[in-house]
Amino acid sequence: MVQSMPQNMSGLGELKKRILITFLLLAVYRVGIHIPVPGVDGSALAAFFGQAQNTLLGLFDMFSGGGLNRLSIFALGIMPYISASIIIQLLTAVIPELERLSKEEGAEGRKKITQYTRYLTVAITLVQGIGIAIGLESMTSPTGTPIVYQGGWAFRLTTMITLTSGTVFLMWLGEQMTEFGIGNGISLIIFAGIIARLPGALINSFRLISTGETSLFILLLVLLIMVGVLVGIVYVERAVRKIPIQYAKRMVGRKLYGGQSSFLPLRLNTAGVIPPIFASSILMFPATISNFSNVDWVKQVASYFLPGTIWYSILYVGMIVFFCYFYTAIIFDPKDIADNLKNHGGFIPGIRPGEKTKEYIDRVLSRLTFWGAIYISIVCILPMILIKQFNVPFYYGGTALLIVVGVAMDTMSQVQSYLISGQYEGLMGKAKLKGRRF
Repeated sequence: MVQSMPQNMSGLGELKKRILITFLLLAVYRVGIHIPVPGVDGSALAAFFGQAQNTLLGLFDMFSGGGLNRLSIFALGIMPYISASIIIQLLTAVIPELERLSKEEGAEGRKKITQYTRYLTVAITLVQGIGIAIGLESMTSPTGTPIVYQGGWAFRLTTMITLTSGTVFLMWLGEQMTEFGIGNGISLIIFAGIIARLPGALINSFRLISTGETSLFILLLVLLIMVGVLVGIVYVERAVRKIPIQYAKRMVGRKLYGGQSSFLPLRLNTAGVIPPIFASSILMFPATISNFSNVDWVKQVASYFLPGTIWYSILYVGMIVFFCYFYTAIIFDPKDIADNLKNHGGFIPGIRPGEKTKEYIDRVLSRLTFWGAIYISIVCILPMILIKQFNVPFYYGGTALLIVVGVAMDTMSQVQSYLISGQYEGLMGKAKLKGRRF
C-alpha cells in the first residue's frame, strides 16, 4: 500500500506539470496580444474597429483574441493555420498523392501532411500580411485620422514579416502545448482568445443596467437562456448514434477469432464548428466591402446582409445546412468504413457487407447531419435574436460558443484520462506488492 502511493502521486504530479505548462504558454500568448506592430496609430485603429464589428474584420478579431483590433504581433492569430489545415483536408479528398500519404504511409505520411500545412500557413500569412499593410495605409478613423503614421514599402515589409513571425510562433506555441501541456494547443489558443473578451462583455452589461438601457430582469433572463443553451450544447456534442457491428468467427491456425460485438459511433454534429465559420465568412463579405466603399448602392445592398436582418438569418441557416452536408461528406466516407468492415470480417446485423452497408451508413449519416445542422443553426441564430430583441451586449456568437464548449469538453476529457491512468498505476502497484507477499 505504501509503495503504491508514489506511483499514483507521480501520475498526479505529471498532470499538474502539464496544466502549469499550458497556463504559462497561454500567458505568453496573451502578453503578445498587447505588443503592437510599429508604425500604427492605436487609438485611430480602435475607433475604426468600433464600427466594423459586424464585418469580416470583427469575425477575425474575435478569433485572434482582440489582436487584430490592436494590430499586435499576433494580429492574424492562429486562423491562417486553421485555414491551411482545412485546405489541405479538402485537397486530400481530390489529390490522390495526398490521399495516399494520409491513408497508406501511416505516421510518416501524416508528418509530411503536417509539414505541407505549415508551408501553406506561411504562404497564407505572407499574403494576408501584405494585404493588411496595404489596406491600413488607405484607412482612416471615423474622425479622419490616418491609421498609419508613414506608409511605404518599409512599413509593408515590416508588417508582413512581423505578422508572419507572430503566426509561426503561435503555431509552434500550440504544438508545444499539445505535446507538453494538456489538451489541443491550437484549440486552446482560440479558446483563450474568446474567453479573454468575457470581462468586457460583463462590464458592458453592468454599464447598460446602470444607465437604464436594460433591466436586471432582462439580463437574468438572458443568463438563464444561455445556461440552457450551454447544457443543450454539451448534451448534443456528446450525442452519438451507435450502429451495432458483429464480427464473424474465423479460424487462424488452431485458434478461433472473432464472434465479438461492437458498435460504430456516428456523432450528431460530425462537421463541428466549420459550417458556421464558412457561412459567417461568406455572409460578412458584403458588410466588409461596404466598409471600404463610399458608393451608396453598395452600402444599401450590404445593409440587407447585416446580422439580425431577416435575409441574413435565412441565408445563414441555409449556408450552415449546406456546409454541414458538404464538410461531412469530405471528412467521413461511408465507402471506406464499409470496405474496412468487410476486410476485417465485420458486418451490420441485417445488412449485407459492401455496397448495402455503405448505403445504410450513408442514409443514417444524412439523417444525423440534418438534425445536427438544425442544432447548429439554432445555436448560431439565438445570439442575434437576443441582441435584437433585448439589446443585450452578447459578445459571443454561436460559433464562439460552440468552440468554447467543445474545447472545454475535450480538455476535461484529457484531464480525466490522466487521473484514471494515475489510479490505474496505483492499482498495478498494489497488485505487484501483493504478489511479493505470496
